[in-house]
Amino acid sequence: MAKVTISLDSDLAIEVMLLAGARSPQDAVELIVRDYLARGHRTEARAGDAADHERLVDRRSAPEEGR
Repeated sequence: MAKVTISLDSDLAIEVMLLAGARSPQDAVELIVRDYLARGHRTEARAGDAADHERLVDRRSAPEEGR
């Protein structure tokens, strides 16, 4: 797995560590990013994604066949 290096404000990193209950800034950021992605996947599963929305809008606006 490739690694990415980022810079964060130290106060921000400390606050994230305390909130996440992590022992290092890296662990805290990884936990938060994983949580963010999991929430996004759950939302997509419940509501569908943007492509589903486009498909449904097109279907509703199209006239019914045979009428």
